[in-house]
Amino acid sequence: QVQLVESGGGLVQAGGSLTLTCATSGVFQYGNAMAWYRQAPGKSRELVATINNRGVKKYDSSVKGRFTISRDNAKESVLLQINRLKPGDTAVYYCKAELFSGLNLQCEHWGQGTQVPVSS
Repeated sequence: QVQLVESGGGLVQAGGSLTLTCATSGVFQYGNAMAWYRQAPGKSRELVATINNRGVKKYDSSVKGRFTISRDNAKESVLLQINRLKPGDTAVYYCKAELFSGLNLQCEHWGQGTQVPVSS
């Protein structure tokens, strides 16, 4: 059974840093790509960063240089380090796993999200 659990959110002052963790089970034994999304109040969910099982990373242009995605295969977790936080980063942050069989996407799974309010 696939499970994704985000943690590490909480109130942060602008300019501060935070590391979010997505702990997984039932994911890393398959070909996979992991992603972090965020959803700000009143807005659609947007892609922030992705990392595949070869460690290739991609970022949305709005966060490049401040956000770092990484994965720990031994701990079956994915991290999102956020530096120089801005009030505009306020959102619920979600972890997503895409599971592959070869090159074929089989299924997607989402975590429940973790809130990151940034105060000015």
